[in-house]
Amino acid sequence: MSTLTHNSMTNHHAPGLIQQIGETLHVWHERYRTRRELTNWTARDLHDVGLSWSDIAYEAEKPFWRA
Repeated sequence: MSTLTHNSMTNHHAPGLIQQIGETLHVWHERYRTRRELTNWTARDLHDVGLSWSDIAYEAEKPFWRA
């Protein structure tokens, strides 16, 4: 009996799927972190980048899974 696995029996999608899940979780975490960070900006910071408090409130209220 051969100890080698036949190529057609190997799941070639698992590494890609696991990587995609990891990337998605990373993006979600970054969205959450940056949106929380925006809420700590000063009026001067917002003025420098051309944002208003309403812009920040709109962005910060979005759930992390929404772009």
